[in-house]
Amino acid sequence: MHLPVLEKEVLRYLRIRDEGVYVDATVGDGGHAEAIARGLSEKGRLIGIDWDSAALERAESRLAKYSARLILVHSDYTRLKEVLKETGYPLVDGILIDLGASTLQLMDPDRGFSFHQEGDLDMRMDRRRSLTAKYIINEYSAEQLAEIFFRFGEERWSKRIAARIVREREQKGPITGSRQLSEITKQAVPARYRRQGGHPSRKVFQALRLAVNQELDNISAVLPQAISCLFPGGRICVISYHSLEDRLVKHYFREESGYCSCPPGRPCLCEGEAALTVLTSKAVKPSDDEINSNPRARSARLRAAERLIKLQKKDGE
Repeated sequence: MHLPVLEKEVLRYLRIRDEGVYVDATVGDGGHAEAIARGLSEKGRLIGIDWDSAALERAESRLAKYSARLILVHSDYTRLKEVLKETGYPLVDGILIDLGASTLQLMDPDRGFSFHQEGDLDMRMDRRRSLTAKYIINEYSAEQLAEIFFRFGEERWSKRIAARIVREREQKGPITGSRQLSEITKQAVPARYRRQGGHPSRKVFQALRLAVNQELDNISAVLPQAISCLFPGGRICVISYHSLEDRLVKHYFREESGYCSCPPGRPCLCEGEAALTVLTSKAVKPSDDEINSNPRARSARLRAAERLIKLQKKDGE
C-alpha cells in the first residue's frame, strides 16, 4: 500500500472542511486522496486527477468506499482549470499537488524508471504521449543529452556521460534497457566519484524522467491555474522531491505573495495586489520517524499558501 508523504502536514495546511471541495491534482495511488476523503461528508467533493491510467485504476479501487464524494479524471494536471470547469467545480477550497512518482511506478519494469532493475527505457507517465527516454537516448546528439543531464539532473559529469552514450550506441547499436543505460553511465563517471552522492545513474534517470514528461514546464503551467481556481481563503499544498521543483514553487509563491524585489533605498516599483499569503516560511520536511518508516519521504519538501484576493465577477454574474 502506497504511504502518503507528509500526510499530517498536508491535512493541517489544507484545513479540510467536511462540505468543502478539494483537488488532488496528482492522485497517484490514492494515499493523500484517502486521507482527504476521510474528512469529507457526503456533501463534500474530492476531485482526483492523474495522467497515468494504471494509477487511476489503483486509486479507484483504494477509494471505493468514498465513491459518492469522489470524481476521478484521466488528464494532465496542466489542464487543471479546464478539468474543474468540466466537472462543475470551477472554484475549490483546496488543491494538493504531489510531484513525486509512486513506488509502483518507479519499480514497474515496463516503465524503465529504475536503474536498479532491467526494464524498457520508456519513462512516460502518460502512455498516450509519443516521446520516450529510449528515443532521447538513441536519437539526441551528445550536446542535447549533456544539456538534459545538466539542466534537469544537475549532473556534474553530463558531458562525459553524454559522450559515452553516443559512443556506445554508435559502436554497439541502440540502447534499449535501463540496466544497460545504468552501466554505461556508471562507467562514464570517474571511479573515485562513483561512491559519492548516491548511485552514479540517479541524476541521469531523474533528468530523463523530467525531460520525457516535461515536468518542470508542467509545474510552471499549473501553479497560476491552481491559484485562479481557489476560493478566497482556499489553500494550495505542493510537495516536491528535488531542488529544481522546490525552487520553482518557492519563487512562484514568493512572487504572488507580493514579495518586493526592488533595490533597497529606491522607490518601490512593484505593481498589483498580492494574490497569496505564504503559510510555510521554509519548506516543511518529514520527521525522523516518518523517514524511518518510509525512506522515500527523505527528500520530500512541502510548501503551502492561501489565496488572498477577492475574485472579480463579470457584469451580469
